[in-house]
Amino acid sequence: MGPLDILNFSKKHSLIYPNDVIAYRILLTIPVTVASTERSFSKLKLLKSYLRSTMTQERLNGLATIALENDVLEKINYEDMIEDFISRNTRRMLLFSRK
Repeated sequence: MGPLDILNFSKKHSLIYPNDVIAYRILLTIPVTVASTERSFSKLKLLKSYLRSTMTQERLNGLATIALENDVLEKINYEDMIEDFISRNTRRMLLFSRK
């Protein structure tokens, strides 16, 4: 029997075991692994260093997100972001414009 079969069986016999259905539904919603949480803490240990004491919480959160979402970060086209950043300021356009 699979998990859903057991849940359906428990629902049919809920008069005999009323708390069984509730307990099994809670059990089925608990994640099997906490690898993402563990990965977050291991990355946080790497980020915490001498620089940690000088950076803000917002920057630390940004760096942690970058470290965790590395596969998404590799797909970003930086050229468009750089061009957008330069185009927002006339002084930057003069300093960084590509010829």
